[in-house]
Amino acid sequence: MSATTSYHHTIIEAATLAAHLSAPDWVTLDCRFELGKPAAGEAAYAAGHIPGARYAHLDRDLAGPVGPTTGRHPLPEPQALARRLAEWGIDRQTQVVVYDQGNSFFAARAWWLLRWLGHSQVAVLDGGLVAWLAAGQALEPTLPQVTPRTFAAHNLAAMAVSAAEVLQSLHSDTVRLVDARGADRYAGENETIDPVGGHVPGALHHHYARNYNADGRLKDAATLRTEWLQTLHGRPPTALIAMCGSGVSACVNLLALEHAGLQGARLYPGSWSEWICDPARPVARGPG
Repeated sequence: MSATTSYHHTIIEAATLAAHLSAPDWVTLDCRFELGKPAAGEAAYAAGHIPGARYAHLDRDLAGPVGPTTGRHPLPEPQALARRLAEWGIDRQTQVVVYDQGNSFFAARAWWLLRWLGHSQVAVLDGGLVAWLAAGQALEPTLPQVTPRTFAAHNLAAMAVSAAEVLQSLHSDTVRLVDARGADRYAGENETIDPVGGHVPGALHHHYARNYNADGRLKDAATLRTEWLQTLHGRPPTALIAMCGSGVSACVNLLALEHAGLQGARLYPGSWSEWICDPARPVARGPG
């Protein structure tokens, strides 16, 4: 990347990505996935993807092994993820662009993970594949020829918090725990994914979809800032801990905060699916 080219750190437009598809220091990751059909995203990638894109599978690449006390998508081991990034041709000079089918929370998970490894020059394709196609851009089924590079991970462990830390924070007025799931699941109603419904006591509700306009693109930074300052209710963004069902859609809230200039929020990666693994942890139900 030339000295006159700036990096992209939150979102990127389809036209900008299209202009850099052949740039040697740009890598695109296709993160399409369906929670109920784990093979669907990879099949869609094989049928057609943004030219040059590599495929990042939520379960294999963007999460670690599931255990009896973990959530559904625990964090991958940092060095394992670093090796995978290197295999995709990513190093410290690479501008990474991530996308999915349009809801962007799988892409946002990849965005957060790269930042967790100290790589800030990563951006989500605004509007995802839907926006790419709407801009008249093409897809291709050809698998890219990739030259591996060396990716040095600088794990920023402080970006994530454990269940024990969340438990300790329940009676702290200085912490804002924010749940990104839909209102019914947050309330403990119509739970179809996890065996126990409800939310962590004291957690506020801020559905990830609130960050988008009707066209699936992220709201402008000023609007996001106004809305998130209301949710923070006088607390600094560093007080916010984002969670959801398994640490995926919560990353959209973190992306929105970053885009709004509200930096320093953290992720509870285990989220609700980990929280309920221990029946001693308290559960609240209702609209909050």
